[in-house]
Amino acid sequence: MAEVVRMPKMSDTMTEGVIAKWHKKVGDKVNSGDLVAEVETDKATMDFESFQEGTILYIGAEEGQAVPVDSVIAVLGEEGEDYKSVLNGAETPSAEKKEDTSGNEAKSEKPQAAAEDKPAASSVTPESLGATVIRMPLLSDTMTEGVIAEWHKKVGDKVKSDDTLADVETDKATMEVTAYAEGTLLYIGVEKGQAAKVNDIIAIVGKEGTDVSALLNAPSADSNKTEGKASDETSAAPQTAQKTDATPGDEQKEKAQSDSDSRVKASPLAKKIAKDKGINLSDVQGSAEGGRIVKKDVEGFTPSTKQVAEAAPKAAQPSAASQSVTIPQYIGEEKYTEKPVTQMRKTIAKRLSDSLFTAPHFYVTMSIDMDNAITARSKMNEFAPVKISFNDMVLKAVAVALKQHPNVNSSWLNDKIRYNEHVNIGVAVAVDEGLLVPVVRFADGKSLSHISAEVKDFAQRAKTKKLQPSDWEGSTFTISNLGMFGVDEFTAIINPPDSCILAVGGIQQVPVVKNGAVVPGNIMKVTLSCDHRTVDGATGAAFLQTLKALLEEPVRLLV
Repeated sequence: MAEVVRMPKMSDTMTEGVIAKWHKKVGDKVNSGDLVAEVETDKATMDFESFQEGTILYIGAEEGQAVPVDSVIAVLGEEGEDYKSVLNGAETPSAEKKEDTSGNEAKSEKPQAAAEDKPAASSVTPESLGATVIRMPLLSDTMTEGVIAEWHKKVGDKVKSDDTLADVETDKATMEVTAYAEGTLLYIGVEKGQAAKVNDIIAIVGKEGTDVSALLNAPSADSNKTEGKASDETSAAPQTAQKTDATPGDEQKEKAQSDSDSRVKASPLAKKIAKDKGINLSDVQGSAEGGRIVKKDVEGFTPSTKQVAEAAPKAAQPSAASQSVTIPQYIGEEKYTEKPVTQMRKTIAKRLSDSLFTAPHFYVTMSIDMDNAITARSKMNEFAPVKISFNDMVLKAVAVALKQHPNVNSSWLNDKIRYNEHVNIGVAVAVDEGLLVPVVRFADGKSLSHISAEVKDFAQRAKTKKLQPSDWEGSTFTISNLGMFGVDEFTAIINPPDSCILAVGGIQQVPVVKNGAVVPGNIMKVTLSCDHRTVDGATGAAFLQTLKALLEEPVRLLV
């Protein structure tokens, strides 16, 4: 049976697309996944792949022609099949929609027709088709959406229950999604590099040849409402901002150019590029059908000498009084690069914003004499199986101090405070995409060598994206160390649900007073960020006193 192919919505702001190039013509065979056309949107020129199979019976838009989203651009079916009834049926809903305002009689008929169709659509379930719907899984406690990093299967491939379907980039790591069904991969709903919310359909597996379009053509009304509302709000915001920033003179100029551009036939992307470059579309010659201006016309446009001269500001001409002063002219170009926000960066932004604007932070800073710690570390590394760092010593000292100050080792739970009797210390590790905080569990009972080996393993696995959710969950206190970057001191944002985070600076050689004499010293500054809902100033200061005593006499860490 013939099926219509519609213009897809390829971005959240797309309202129409221009067929930049057809890769298939009427009569050509099309397989699922074949590149059918290139579509120029308001943001980029993108490949349009078919998820249907058959022969192209009809092409409804020529190259260079603009087509509204959801309009019919082609019909696929069996060779020689009559497609006109399908084509007319696809166009009928829009006509009925226009006639809907003619009277009460038409209004009453339409709900009845919808009511009759609704049970048929709702009766189709994956079980009735013998298919299994694969949804975006919840791979961590903070995950709200995932990005498909790589597909290991394509439509038409055979799938076993233990096969890896795809790699999914979450807010913390890249993890595998395993198929829990056997059959043929019938549908892929999210392309590589695109994001899908948790529980969204990403694939369908079933018997070869099964038509799953009925499962896909049933979006909920709530989701449509939400998308529409979000789209309206998104588009309204930039317009408001532009109105506020523009001066009356600028508004008149922009309005004149906008009116001129609106009368010119041009693609959405061509209009956007022209606006960014300040090009008047009336001066550009279109190369597409009917003189329509497309992307390549704007990018290849070179203004004439007359246009450049007219655009030069009159104020640049020196007055008679200032002709003796020559100011060199420098012409620069404003540039920037925009990249999509990664899942990790989204989570960092959300969690730390929630922490800073919800938890009342206060900060306590203390200087620690590290002379004895330097000597002790050198001696310990002569016998230790792994090299012990100053960060390892700070972590061990924090673990011991937390056992003596349980109020610091706590969590705010709105109507109660949890005092943790175990000590799990999160260690902030910088990676290319942002920050991960693997947890050293029961750190108070581990030796310095054990802590050192565990932290090094965490750092290595974090950089290669091999950490699992169990590695970064369950911290009761966090340490962030920037000393290796030459930072003297800094303040850190609390990592919820912890009550405190310790910011560790570098060891600085400075003059200090000992026994009434000024001598060289090695000083390290640490700053404790505290949640004032659970920790008071005196409590935070007492904790730092204990930490200072432990690091200034490291032998106490061994007993």
